[in-house]
Amino acid sequence: MRRKAGLQSNDLRPEYAFDYSKAVRGKYYRRLIREGANVAVLEPDVAAAFRDSAAVNDALRSLLQVSETTRRLTGRSSQPRPRRRSGGDATAGAGRGG
Repeated sequence: MRRKAGLQSNDLRPEYAFDYSKAVRGKYYRRLIREGANVAVLEPDVAAAFRDSAAVNDALRSLLQVSETTRRLTGRSSQPRPRRRSGGDATAGAGRGG
């Protein structure tokens, strides 16, 4: 199948013209630092699981809540652990050919 020769123009409309000679690199950098903006770059497979930044924040907040809850549940017990009996286990050699 033959491709049609398309005429593409590289000209932009006048309202989209931008004079890059007046651009300032890092113009908003100091403001972002002052406001405490944190940027986390997500891997593409993780980013595909969320529709927007609010969904990421909700998931992270719920993860923090779960970790706080389980941290209290998994604390060390005040009771001493039972001592293990020394000596061989009767099933230690089971399953070996020989």
